[in-house]
Amino acid sequence: MARKYFGTDGIRGHVGTHPITPEFMLKLGWAAGMAFRKQGKCRILVGKDTRISGYMFESALQAGLSAAGADVMLLGPMPTPAVAYLARTFQAEAGIVISASHNPHHDNGIKFFSGQGTKLPDAVELMIEELIDEPMTVVESEHLGKASRINDAAGRYIEFCKSSVPTSTDFSGLKIVLDCAHGATYKVAPSVFRELGAEVVTTAAQPDGLNINDGVGSTCLGPLQKAVVEHGADLGIAFDGDGDRVQMVDHTGAVVDGDDLLYIIATDIQERERLPEGTGVVGTLMSNLGLELALEERGIPFIRANVGDRYVMAEMVERKWVLGGENSGHILCAQHATTGDAIIAALQVLLALRRRGQSLAKERLAWKKLPQVLINVRLTGEVDPVSDPKVQAACDEVTAAMAGRGRVLLRKSGTEPLVRIMVEGDDEAVVLQHAQRLAEVVQAVCG
Repeated sequence: MARKYFGTDGIRGHVGTHPITPEFMLKLGWAAGMAFRKQGKCRILVGKDTRISGYMFESALQAGLSAAGADVMLLGPMPTPAVAYLARTFQAEAGIVISASHNPHHDNGIKFFSGQGTKLPDAVELMIEELIDEPMTVVESEHLGKASRINDAAGRYIEFCKSSVPTSTDFSGLKIVLDCAHGATYKVAPSVFRELGAEVVTTAAQPDGLNINDGVGSTCLGPLQKAVVEHGADLGIAFDGDGDRVQMVDHTGAVVDGDDLLYIIATDIQERERLPEGTGVVGTLMSNLGLELALEERGIPFIRANVGDRYVMAEMVERKWVLGGENSGHILCAQHATTGDAIIAALQVLLALRRRGQSLAKERLAWKKLPQVLINVRLTGEVDPVSDPKVQAACDEVTAAMAGRGRVLLRKSGTEPLVRIMVEGDDEAVVLQHAQRLAEVVQAVCG
């Protein structure tokens, strides 16, 4: 069934524009409470990132959940994976995150997790959508939900992150710059790495409600690159606003993206003989072809899922594989977490570097990345350029021109009004030329 509100990663949009309004959030809270109620009451955790609208939507969701008879446990600003983890440990029926991830402050959204810390099945999301369109009711007064605050949520999550590495782990002598994107990791991430012995320099860790992801974080690495070089650090780690994606920078300032991180973690697991025979890595349609070839040279199978960490995890679960991710930095380490967790993924990379006695700069060069160009074209109106005959014909022309030495991918973003154009091949100049040509065609169709 077509979804009315849910996209690939929850519900997201511009604050004040339907459905990202207080009225809708009230109804959404009620619908979620009704959907998760089993026998009378239920318990639902609510966390958020640092954007200013989170206060407003937290209150609206709380009211709706209470009206449905759901008890609410408020976490305050917490990374998205922390909500997934705490939903499990508190044996809640669900966890809700108020966040628009890497988007600017004027956007916001809602993500849901099951009581097992996983993304909701499609059937549950559809049930919530159906309930949203029904008249809102209120349970009898004696059955209304109560609200409480979990004051030690940050400490619990810090200890959980540290438990993902051996107790003997000591990052002493390692100097790290952390870019927290003025987002949800601003408190917990520095504590995790400091408590494991690293010298930590923090940047973008002063959220004011409006500066989240503003020229910083995993989608804007320039400030981190500069800071790593200026501080003479061994490496830099950048999170996005809600802490479920990570990118790194080596000591020279070079970017180390999600594909690089997947390769480092996968080969480390293999070397430690903890990668079961026949299992491999799940990437996406956007994963670099060079990653696929490099892993296969090491005897590690690689398959592609649709873009979106929920689809990566679905493939991992079906195949019983333990590692997957996206080049954007969503890394899923199923041995440690039920969803993409930026801090835990970063810890696995640091462990691999320590075990090998290598720098991030050297590990980055362990495989050959094929030139890949990504151009975003903003969508206007209801036009779907991906299925337009002119766009399809242009894609076919580019594919034929590359004669099997590259690939083309066009897709609509599930989180923003964009068409993403990706061209990949063995000649960077040719790849750029083809990508620009396709962007012009898509732009013309969009008007």
